[in-house]
Amino acid sequence: MAKKKTNEDKPIRHVADPNVMGLRGATVRQPITETLDANYMPYAMSVIVSRAIPEIDGFKPAHRKLLYTMYKMGLLTGSRTKSANIVGQTMRLNPHGDAAIYDTMVRLSKGHEALLHPFVDSKGNFGKVYSRDMAYAASRYTEAKLSPICAELFRDLDNDAVDFVENYDNTMLEPALLPTTFPNVLVSANQGIAVGMASQICGFNLGEVCDTAIALLKNPSHDITQTLIAPDFPTGGELICDMDALREIYRTGRGGLKVRARYRYDKAENVIEVYEIPYSTSIEAILDKVAELVKAGKVKEINDMRDESDLSGLKLAIELKRGVDPDKLMAKLFRLTPLQDTVSCNFNILIAGSPRVMGVGEILDEWTAWRVECVKRRVFHVLGKKKDKLHLLKGLQRILLDIDRAIAIIRETEEEAEVIPNLMIGFGIDQVQAEYVAEIKLRNINKEYILKRTAETAALEDEIADLEDILSKPQRIRRIIIDELTDVRKKYAVPRRTAVVFSHEVEEEEEEEVIEASPVTIFLSREGYFKKISPQSLRMSGEQKYKEGDSLRQTFETDTAAEVIFFTDRQQCYKARVGDFSDAKASVLGDYLPAKLSMDEGENVVYMCLSGDYSGHVLFFFADGKVAKVPLQSYATASNRRRLTGAYSDKGELVDIRFLAADEELALITDEQRCLLVHTATLTPKTTRTTQGVKVMTIKPKHRLERVATLQELPIANLGRYRTRTLPAAGALLRGEDLGQQQMTLL
Repeated sequence: MAKKKTNEDKPIRHVADPNVMGLRGATVRQPITETLDANYMPYAMSVIVSRAIPEIDGFKPAHRKLLYTMYKMGLLTGSRTKSANIVGQTMRLNPHGDAAIYDTMVRLSKGHEALLHPFVDSKGNFGKVYSRDMAYAASRYTEAKLSPICAELFRDLDNDAVDFVENYDNTMLEPALLPTTFPNVLVSANQGIAVGMASQICGFNLGEVCDTAIALLKNPSHDITQTLIAPDFPTGGELICDMDALREIYRTGRGGLKVRARYRYDKAENVIEVYEIPYSTSIEAILDKVAELVKAGKVKEINDMRDESDLSGLKLAIELKRGVDPDKLMAKLFRLTPLQDTVSCNFNILIAGSPRVMGVGEILDEWTAWRVECVKRRVFHVLGKKKDKLHLLKGLQRILLDIDRAIAIIRETEEEAEVIPNLMIGFGIDQVQAEYVAEIKLRNINKEYILKRTAETAALEDEIADLEDILSKPQRIRRIIIDELTDVRKKYAVPRRTAVVFSHEVEEEEEEEVIEASPVTIFLSREGYFKKISPQSLRMSGEQKYKEGDSLRQTFETDTAAEVIFFTDRQQCYKARVGDFSDAKASVLGDYLPAKLSMDEGENVVYMCLSGDYSGHVLFFFADGKVAKVPLQSYATASNRRRLTGAYSDKGELVDIRFLAADEELALITDEQRCLLVHTATLTPKTTRTTQGVKVMTIKPKHRLERVATLQELPIANLGRYRTRTLPAAGALLRGEDLGQQQMTLL
């Protein structure tokens, strides 16, 4: 009897209870869902929001903290300093430890080559993104400063363009975002794995991104693909561009693109030099895979492969055997190794603290909206500064009317605290203006100085009016952003590193599995069971087993490397290698072809033939007396085990299929026992597989062609009776002696 669940069956959790005196801990009951909600969810949200997912400025918190620390250290304009010094200073904002901070610096550095536009101008060994084993030097040996492009990250930082937040111990402030003047979120490649989600953003060319952002600001319905050609990777390579896949990535932010290595062939040395590889792989991964293939005997064209990378850049040397076609070998290596790889895209970005997967157009819209807000805040901040200065200068104008009186008020005031109030009363100015006047140095209390200062009033009023006009007109703010993007493009844009090759221009080598040829006998039953039996097994037991009611349809002696074609009753054919099927014995049923070849429901095999070198023809006989003669070459394809639709015509009822290696005479017999002898040489081959063929036999209404036979299968005493000079023809009724011979033969 099942035990009824009670409260004692609920999961329990041990927690510390400070109210229990003398006990180290108390046991309290808490559902597991509450434990997850209280403990795991805050961790998950911290990873998503504060660690792994980039924000609209294109940076994760670790990147932002490092760059801001370097900016405050004066490394934008100053000389390089030791990386260890930078790491130590960054720990005031990032408490994750020096190793994590230095890893972040390495990835942002010029020497590591992980970014199209690196933000850290490095000196020393920072490793390489394309090498797994090329370790970077310790932070005490390397030096760094900020790259010139970082000026675009910090230009508006001192003008209140973004919010500042407290650091982890509330001892200093740091920017929540960096006010980038260009869409860095699309320029800098970024990836991160959070809890339950991930982000993978591939980089784009800076010039193309700026052009696209400008075009969208001018025309929101702009076609992005016209200006943003394709992703661009720091390691170069060739991107195989499928426009449909690219548009889907631009629209949804998800997808994948194929990138392959670039190479050149040194004919004198008979060596292929690979000098650019996909961004998603490494030298060591390629070398390991090629070595594995060579060891397995799948790649026999290579004598040696070595890494010859040096200070001049990446280089993999592939030494070929004599007579090897380098292009064919590279096509094979592209298929089998990471020399061609798929780069995944998952444009997951934090927007206002919430992760969102967005397409390129939506990302640029979000960046534009955020940048508009940054520009407005900057303009408002500058406007406030200028208004404050104008306010002070207007107070100074009042003093200009009577400088001697101002001096007298100050001299006659007995207490220092009364100086400001007396100036305010004497000239009708406020406290801020009075403070400004009181702080003027004695040497500056002259008419020339005061006139110069007050002359700025008119210019300031014009500037203030212009700034207020900017804030009131969105089109002017958009124009400012466009001008900034144009300036960034002019200063920092570089040519594309990744070449673009359209997918229809690429010829990919299909995989050909090498099967060792060994003699076998194959059997096909009428219900679609296929057996491959070796000669040894066949000698041991020659009697074939079939299901009740099933029988042999066809049998051939061939080898395991041969290709076989199966025609079905749904006007389709399937190709496979004999070696694709497992060895069987005469005592088993064999492989059921509809299941083995993944045929459609209810589809059955009606004929089997060996393709050989695709010479010869296939004859299709239909119930209405038509015959189609199709070259076997029409069924040749580049891949094995591939389904071909439209294998023959569906306009008539199929009676028989025959493979014709050489022309011969065949007997066509109707259901009323009329026979017609037809020589296949009189039939014209048709290049189209779905041809209805030609009318060969004239058949009366309500009758049909019943079967086809060779003269060996149907011995006829008087052949001339069933032959005719012209086609189509009705044929002749089978005579008794011919029919009797047929019956004797069949028995």
